[in-house]
Amino acid sequence: MQKRYTFEDLRDIIEQLRSENGCPWDKVQTHESLRADMLEEAYEAVDAIDKGDMDNLKEELGDVLMQVVFHSSIEAQKGGFTLDDVIQGICEKMVYRHPHVFGEISVDTA
Repeated sequence: MQKRYTFEDLRDIIEQLRSENGCPWDKVQTHESLRADMLEEAYEAVDAIDKGDMDNLKEELGDVLMQVVFHSSIEAQKGGFTLDDVIQGICEKMVYRHPHVFGEISVDTA
């Protein structure tokens, strides 16, 4: 039976690829060097939506997600934000923008 990977596995895989003994290409990437890849993956996801190709959409969403994890890893290694910070920010935004669902919740942004 094939292993069923989790989000944590994806995070670990990206960290391993960027580690000292990881992939030479992955280790030297920057936000700027990956800029075109981020755009390409987003466009490919939109193309899959336009074509109604859900198998391809699943694949392309994975590529978009990988870009988010990759960029977060780059920044965390520089001492900046982490993937957890990205998740915290989007959760706060979604709760704040949907008071009709979550009520008037005060979101601590400190």
